[in-house]
Amino acid sequence: MKVFLLKDIQKVGLANEIIKVSDGYAQNFLFPRKLAVEVTAKNESFYKDKVKNVEHRKEVIAEETSMLAEKIKNLSLTLKRKVTDDGKLYGAVSQSEVVDLLAEKSVPVSKSQIVFDKSIKTTGTYDVTIKLSSRLKPALRLKVVSGA
Repeated sequence: MKVFLLKDIQKVGLANEIIKVSDGYAQNFLFPRKLAVEVTAKNESFYKDKVKNVEHRKEVIAEETSMLAEKIKNLSLTLKRKVTDDGKLYGAVSQSEVVDLLAEKSVPVSKSQIVFDKSIKTTGTYDVTIKLSSRLKPALRLKVVSGA
């Protein structure tokens, strides 16, 4: 039986895909949980068009994300923080501070996309990874200096 998946299902397929599964699996698992709908001769062209639209949207998003990754790779940010006499920060650098610095450079990212190798508690230069997707993880340079 052909079905159109409405959600990602591990080891079966991704959302917005048309796949073949056994009748029992579709009737007893996929349909009751609203994970898929049956593809019939009447509605097959509708779901095929839907798959094409989703593929096109994915391509556009991937292109925008790769352009954003290139922009991030070339960035070098400077953060001024209060420090003690021996160069330690009064508090660790947070993801929110990096998001704010990136927003000033018109790079829209969320806190959850910022990845530190280790917490930043002293002045110096650090590599900060921005997780845009599972494959695209550009890094930028963050320079922490005393000031403010």
